[in-house]
Amino acid sequence: MKDSIKVDFLIGSMEAGGAQRVISNIANYLAEKGYKIRIISLWGPDHYELNQSITRVRLHKRRIFNTILLNGFLNLLFFYRKKQNRPNIVSSHIDLYGLITIPVCKIFNIKIIVSEHNNHLAYNNRAQSICWNYFYPYADLVTILTEFDKEFFLKKNKNTIVLPNPCSFETILTTKTKNTELKQIVAIGNLDRYKHKGFDNLIEIVKPVLEGSEGWILKIVGDGTFGMDYLKQKVKRLQLSEKVIFTGYQKNIQGILSNSDIFILSSRFEGLPMVLLEAMSQGVPCISYDCISGPSDIITHNKDGILVENQNIEAMQDELYKLTSNTQLRRKLAKNAPKALEKFSISKVGKQWEEILHTFNNQ
Repeated sequence: MKDSIKVDFLIGSMEAGGAQRVISNIANYLAEKGYKIRIISLWGPDHYELNQSITRVRLHKRRIFNTILLNGFLNLLFFYRKKQNRPNIVSSHIDLYGLITIPVCKIFNIKIIVSEHNNHLAYNNRAQSICWNYFYPYADLVTILTEFDKEFFLKKNKNTIVLPNPCSFETILTTKTKNTELKQIVAIGNLDRYKHKGFDNLIEIVKPVLEGSEGWILKIVGDGTFGMDYLKQKVKRLQLSEKVIFTGYQKNIQGILSNSDIFILSSRFEGLPMVLLEAMSQGVPCISYDCISGPSDIITHNKDGILVENQNIEAMQDELYKLTSNTQLRRKLAKNAPKALEKFSISKVGKQWEEILHTFNNQ
């Protein structure tokens, strides 16, 4: 039965990013269970390892238009025009791609699931409003990450459910004593999205902490061009070049986290931050702004992590300094963090996906 269900995951690109990690994790899980999985992208490189049975389809052809959405619509339309190319279900991810996938799937009578990867307050543009108000009502299912968005999206489509991201890494069962000599604070994300990720504020946050905590450094992991240049200039201006390290894109995030003493999330907004799940799964003491939305769905304050009033820089500095100076607190958070992630395990979230696929396939 499973091998008869064909599922296409569609996303703009499979470059490094949280949503891309989610898709690769879910696709790999389903492929291992025997589903026929394809991942379709419209542009960009690949940064994630996939099960050998997964088919990659790159609809990257540039046609008469110079926009990803219009080219993507035409490429997907022509691809599904051939009956043998059509799946049973399409799972569409990120931003405005519902503008492409929903009409194409309706034309060819394919079941369509659209998945949100941020909270609805993170967007403020007309195109997104058009997508939600006029296209989402025709989706067969809308998935959202937290209860925060449920009321909003139920008004767009009555078939809306909360379906969290699965954690990318296997949760460690026991926490080992960290090599405190490393004294590494780590932040992870796309540097070109530094406003979203709050990296511009992060440099200011860590300045007094690094200057007042002997031996501690901040490591910022992630790719970027203009964002990298901007942040490096800010680090130089604040005279932190010896204490803030930019690693660029790194494949071994699990290894980086396991050798870090603190993970910090400085985002202005999130959906359900994958990197916070990943850090906690490795027993890294975590401190995060209580931004909309996600961190408070994961962290229980002062039990398995630290939540700080959203965008309160002074409060974040105070709490971060306490964390760097209190080894026992770090050990307590490290011990409790993995225990908080049962509902985000790939097995649990994967089973939810299987239930959805079988429901639609039997309709």
